[in-house]
Amino acid sequence: MKEKLKYLMNKKAFHISMLIVIVAIILFVLGIIVLQYNIEGETNMPFVLNKIAIISSVEGTDKEAGENRWAFDISQNNDINLYIEKNKNYDKQEAIKSILIDNIEIQRNSEKGKINFYRPNTTESGVYFKNVEENLVQTIEYKGAMKTDLKKLEISNQGGLIMFRVANDKVAEYFSNEDEINHNELLKKANITVEDLKSKVSMDITIKIESGKEYKANIVLDLPVEGVIENGTSSQEITDTSNIIFKRIKN
Repeated sequence: MKEKLKYLMNKKAFHISMLIVIVAIILFVLGIIVLQYNIEGETNMPFVLNKIAIISSVEGTDKEAGENRWAFDISQNNDINLYIEKNKNYDKQEAIKSILIDNIEIQRNSEKGKINFYRPNTTESGVYFKNVEENLVQTIEYKGAMKTDLKKLEISNQGGLIMFRVANDKVAEYFSNEDEINHNELLKKANITVEDLKSKVSMDITIKIESGKEYKANIVLDLPVEGVIENGTSSQEITDTSNIIFKRIKN
């Protein structure tokens, strides 16, 4: 029996078969690792997306009223707040170089209005956003700095807040001869429905670190927050960000 085993082990075919088995095991293990990474992503990043806050609101902009007392172009705004925090479990010193939001895409059923993206307003004090042409963006990048300054598009290099706006501009017009206008009711008065406003916004977020590492994830948000038509303003906080998978794209 021993002689037979020795004879088999000396056969070329046996060595080839063993090599194939070893390669198959290695590929299987690598496949499991890749699959786990695709599901879980980076599990120990230096900075993490801790929370997303969305504030949906209605805005009426005065326009030529003609024979009417009041006339408004109505926009429905969604202010997106992303909170980036230092990972307490990361044991190395790192600093944020920049945070990029790009590849912004939107899916919607209605053609009412026009979806635009805005950076924080650079001029008026106390006004975070203004839907004007100079604030229009296709991508937005916050640079790492000593402290967060939204108007300068700067975020503290140890974590902070970044903001931008997704707006449905001129989703409706409203004319009235009433004595007073409650702006919170403009969407309702203009007979705008949830289906007119509903959209799904997808974007990529890339966190770039001074050491050269870069991490990217895709974020998908359903807009607007429920209740904006009835109340004029509604908000939502997303604290479970486990479904947002960051992957390292640069070492």
